[in-house]
Amino acid sequence: MKIKIKNKYIGKQEPCFIIAELSANHLQKFELAVDTIKAAKEAGADAIKLQTYTPDTITIDSDNEYFKIRGTLWEGKTLYDLYKEAYTPWEWQPKLQKLAEELNLIFFSSAFDKTAVDFLENLNVPAYKIASFEITDIPLIEYIASKGKLIIMSTGIATLADIEEAVNACKRMGNEQVILLKCTSAYPAPIEEANLLTISNMSETFGKIVGLSDHTLGSTVAIASIALGAKVIEKHFILDRNLGGPDAAFSMEPAEFKEMVKSVRDVEKALGKFSYEISEKVEKSRVFARSLFVVKDIKAGELISEENVKSIRPGYGIHPKYLKEIIGKKIRKDVNKGTPFGWGLIG
Repeated sequence: MKIKIKNKYIGKQEPCFIIAELSANHLQKFELAVDTIKAAKEAGADAIKLQTYTPDTITIDSDNEYFKIRGTLWEGKTLYDLYKEAYTPWEWQPKLQKLAEELNLIFFSSAFDKTAVDFLENLNVPAYKIASFEITDIPLIEYIASKGKLIIMSTGIATLADIEEAVNACKRMGNEQVILLKCTSAYPAPIEEANLLTISNMSETFGKIVGLSDHTLGSTVAIASIALGAKVIEKHFILDRNLGGPDAAFSMEPAEFKEMVKSVRDVEKALGKFSYEISEKVEKSRVFARSLFVVKDIKAGELISEENVKSIRPGYGIHPKYLKEIIGKKIRKDVNKGTPFGWGLIG
């Protein structure tokens, strides 16, 4: 099972697809967005992802209690004010797409309403992201699915039933190109709430490629996810956390991201394949395995005992499993201590 996105494949036998999320880390400065995308490429990202919304397409301008944020990094702000600060101006996005493609980065975005989908269709993006908080917006998911593009769907606030309904919505529209991302929608997310074991279960349950959208601090969770089958990793990316901004606290700086990418690639190498074959290098090491050796001088006609023949390193004698078989047999000739024991020494 694999899915193509531009010039890359995502699938069980493919390298993990690593996404740098620009999110709000441009601080409403176009040149900062440009520099961040360039740094993401340098840090080893396969793709850069934006978010396509305006404050008015995602919420309304209201300060009543329903629209005030509680219990998060953005305590006390209204949703409208947060999104006004965080959104990526739409007029930037074609320019950022052009830059990304010149850098050989795959460019796509999260669409938060139909107008965003239409806008991104004009850019001919190769995929759509569905953010965790939009996974229950079935009409939006159906509209996105109808475009026939790859859909990468975060599941941070979703129940099992929510995920099933969203996947079925795509299926109804004839779109089976869905990748699910295990996600914990807390900012930053506690490491003990990552629940990475869900990755393999999600893959089995839905028969889909599964990855990770990670909001924990550091790279431990992302790296560990590879061993559990994650084929996509998404992390928020920032040039410098000291710049501040809505997402700075849980975003990765370039050096951290680069080290994470290296660790992911190392883990992929280490996972390798199911194999009991011995490599050439290991074969050379087998010489230091145990075998039977003469450990005391033995005269011709003497009996072999556990005192004069033992299982020791290295591996030039016969297999240790034959020790019981040779005990009590006569030595055919004089043998010096340190001689590998072979069948030809038995009289």
